[in-house]
Amino acid sequence: MTHCYQCGTKLVPRELEREGIVPFCPKCGEFRFPIFSTAMSTTLLSPGRDKALLIQQYGRARNVLVAGYLSKGENAEHAVVREIQEEVGLNVTHMAFVKSTNFGPSNTLMLHYLTVVDSEDLSGMTDEVDKAEWFPLEEARKQVLTPSLAQRFLFMALDRLEHGEIVLLQADTENLWQG
Repeated sequence: MTHCYQCGTKLVPRELEREGIVPFCPKCGEFRFPIFSTAMSTTLLSPGRDKALLIQQYGRARNVLVAGYLSKGENAEHAVVREIQEEVGLNVTHMAFVKSTNFGPSNTLMLHYLTVVDSEDLSGMTDEVDKAEWFPLEEARKQVLTPSLAQRFLFMALDRLEHGEIVLLQADTENLWQG
C-alpha cells in the first residue's frame, strides 16, 4: 500500500509504538494498516468421507476447490456453508478449520476448511459452477490443478485427516451468524 485509501496522499513510513514501522498519511494524520480481502476454500468430502469434490468454473477446464469471498459481517464458517449451498447445492454436516495463508496475487487472506456434506447428489448445482465431480481421495490428488493453492490446501487437508490431526465437528448451521 503506497497511498492513503481515504485521501490518496502518498504514505510515508513512520514508527508506531509497539507496532514498528507503519505507513502514515501526513494529510489525514492517521496510520494506515493494510486492507485485504478474506476468502474461504474447502476440501469438500462425501458423507462416507471417501471422495472429494472438485469443480470447474469460469469456462476453465481445471479442477479446483469450492471457494468464495466472505461478505461484510459474515464469519468464515457461515461463508463455507453458504458457498457450498450456492455453488453445488449441498448441506454441510461437519467441518474443521485446516489452514490460513495469504494469497499475494489478489491480496487475499485465504481460510481453508475441511467439510463433509450430507449427499453426493449434484442435481442442485448452480450456474456458478461449470462442472463438478466426486473423486476417490487419491484420485482427487491427481485431478486437482497443479501447481495451485487448491492443490496445496487439498493435500494438506487430506494428509492431516489421514494422520488423525483434524477433528471434524458437527456443523452448527443454526447459529453460524453468531460469532
